[in-house]
Amino acid sequence: MIILTANNPVKETDMIIPDNYLTTIVLIVYLCAFLVQGFYLFFFYMRVAMFRQEAGTAKPEPISVIICARDEASHLEKFLPQVLTQDYPDYEVIVVNDCSEDRTGEVLEQLAGRYPHLRVTTIKKDEKFRHGKKLALAIGIKAAKHDLLLLTDADCVPVSKYWTRDIQKHFGKETDFVLGYGGYFSGKGWLNLHIRMDTAWIAMHYLGYALAGIPYMGVGRNLAYRKKIFFENRGFASHTHLESGDDDLFVNAHARKNNTRVEIAPTAHTRSVPAGSLKEWLIQKQRHITTGSRYRKATRWLLGGEWFSRILFYAGFITLLFIYEPWYIPLSVFVLRWLMQLIVFKIVMRRLNENNLLLYSLFYDAVQPFLNMLLFLAARVKARKSKWK
Repeated sequence: MIILTANNPVKETDMIIPDNYLTTIVLIVYLCAFLVQGFYLFFFYMRVAMFRQEAGTAKPEPISVIICARDEASHLEKFLPQVLTQDYPDYEVIVVNDCSEDRTGEVLEQLAGRYPHLRVTTIKKDEKFRHGKKLALAIGIKAAKHDLLLLTDADCVPVSKYWTRDIQKHFGKETDFVLGYGGYFSGKGWLNLHIRMDTAWIAMHYLGYALAGIPYMGVGRNLAYRKKIFFENRGFASHTHLESGDDDLFVNAHARKNNTRVEIAPTAHTRSVPAGSLKEWLIQKQRHITTGSRYRKATRWLLGGEWFSRILFYAGFITLLFIYEPWYIPLSVFVLRWLMQLIVFKIVMRRLNENNLLLYSLFYDAVQPFLNMLLFLAARVKARKSKWK
């Protein structure tokens, strides 16, 4: 600290030297953020990297695969046959034709003639009554003959004929939920790279949390649960008014350590068609982010802790580069975290069968918390304007 006296005039160089206390505080915050980030990396994400896939002991039970489709003729024509030709002894596929105006009905009628275990339920369009996916999904669940339900989307395809078998084998007496991985098709361009990275990142979170005994979400592209638990808890009644949440909010409300299993074998993955434009993806992302505020409080604290500590880590690093000597100490800590992260990510990406994302993960790691914050704030502003109107 500089003491001002008549005999000790302030030098011009002294004025630009930061206070030692401020530097110490920033350094402590930076190191604490580093430790918190290390905790998430090794306590949660490493579980996905080191996960030994359970063999599964459940006997084969009949299962209902449920798909909701609205104007999905081309995707159903291309992908549905791979759902209908699974290597599984007893299953049905229910497709809810939700107010489609294209050839969806015609395609489903043709496929139903070839595959007797395909059942189609149609919702007629009514201009006076608008509804979202949750109603269509609830109708499909009600129509299901079996207690075990396996959900996916019309633009999704299982990567193997063992998808149904791999998911079902975890349904023991105490199992109500099985969380799978649903990735996106690889393509050209930055947007495809970002969507696939975002999907893998989110999967690393919810799969890692589930393996740590804290399941908080799943994805409707590859999710299974019991019909019984759906109706015992009144389905989507608590969040019917929200556009999204048919997968993550339902899992968040009812999945627990003892009733949830994870399946990430390569043969159990699904692949989906990614958004075709940045605007389309931002709308999807904004809608999904808003459901996070309705998660259980403990889940929100855990997710928020990772997000906040990452912001502090980057902010502390940038600040220390300008005010701390020697500068290579904060840089060394920064590089150490990146190296640890790259090692864990590389293994996780291999488990999820995601390629060419490793280097991009470094950029994504830095911008993702700030982008999510902007999307969340934009969603809140939009919600307030809609409510005012």
